[in-house]
Amino acid sequence: MEKIRLGMVGGGKDAFIGAVHRIAARIDGDYDLVAGALSSTPDKARESGLALGLAPDRCYGSFEEMAEREAARPDGIQAVSIVTPNHMHAAPAIAFLKRGIHVICDKPLTATIEQADELAAAVRASTALFILTHNYTGYPMIRQARDMVAAGDLGRIRVVQVEYPQDWLTEASEATGSNKQAEWRTDPERSGAGGSIGDIGTHAHNLACFVTGLRVEKLAADLQSFVPGRRVDDNAHILLRFEGGARGSLWCSQVAPGNENALRLRVYGEKGGLDWAQEDPNYLWHTPFGQPKRLLTRGGAGASAAAGAVSRTPGGHPEGYLEGFANIYAGAAQAIRAAAKGERAAVLDVLPGLEAGLAGMRFIAAAVASSQDDAAWVAL
Repeated sequence: MEKIRLGMVGGGKDAFIGAVHRIAARIDGDYDLVAGALSSTPDKARESGLALGLAPDRCYGSFEEMAEREAARPDGIQAVSIVTPNHMHAAPAIAFLKRGIHVICDKPLTATIEQADELAAAVRASTALFILTHNYTGYPMIRQARDMVAAGDLGRIRVVQVEYPQDWLTEASEATGSNKQAEWRTDPERSGAGGSIGDIGTHAHNLACFVTGLRVEKLAADLQSFVPGRRVDDNAHILLRFEGGARGSLWCSQVAPGNENALRLRVYGEKGGLDWAQEDPNYLWHTPFGQPKRLLTRGGAGASAAAGAVSRTPGGHPEGYLEGFANIYAGAAQAIRAAAKGERAAVLDVLPGLEAGLAGMRFIAAAVASSQDDAAWVAL
């Protein structure tokens, strides 16, 4: 099958997430990276593109130039990955969507609600697809958990507990000048109003909603900036009220020593519970009420068809972060190829897109508003 011609905005030299996206796009052989505007600095953009083996005339100094010239080429890109800081998601995405080029965008959707509304209008007006890379939704045992909840294995959902602690911002790394990631992720002009809630809290919120199929209706948030001088939150405790009466809590922190990437989700219903941890992602604990706890493994006898569909190796061979991203890219490839035939791929029912992105933006805005009002309840 012919590879999809892919471009990339952002992700040049010294960038972390761009390399992750490129690896993910390569894993299943669905894409060929042929063009890029890899930095807002033209010289760095060209240097980064040449280092990746791009043709010199396809190493662009700006996303505007890239969108215009690639759209005019008979062999121009069919899809573009947006892997910039949050404040630079909307403008590039809109430029490519207007030209009918499919967009695969890193999360969160944008830095502000105003940008999100503008991007939403462009998505709805375009014939192109928009995919948001909430990569944890691509993990096999998360797909299994989602199917088990939908099948009624847990009964009516009562309690949802999700947490995402890290420790990499325990000190003021942004002030040293040596940590590019810390610099922009703690800058509200680039990250948006949310710090930890925008960076990792949106992952936790998205995962809770993805697995349960429930929408958060109200929240009460207590946000902190523990590191002196930090302009965005680095820790958050949030109470959640879901549609249908379920209750939950969300804790995210980037100042919790001893935690590297400790995303964990627990869901409890009338008939049983599920427990999954990102740092041990190939296992899902299921406890039917009144029965012993059961360990379900990716590739094992208890794995569902949904888990198997996004697994690549036999059980006991760990799959995780990169493969989760790759599953988003593989699903996007299916959807792009179907769209070329005038069809809608069923995988779009699972892939995160515009609505998941807008839900994340509403979550951030409500959490900030609640915390500013002494943790008052705020509707999303």
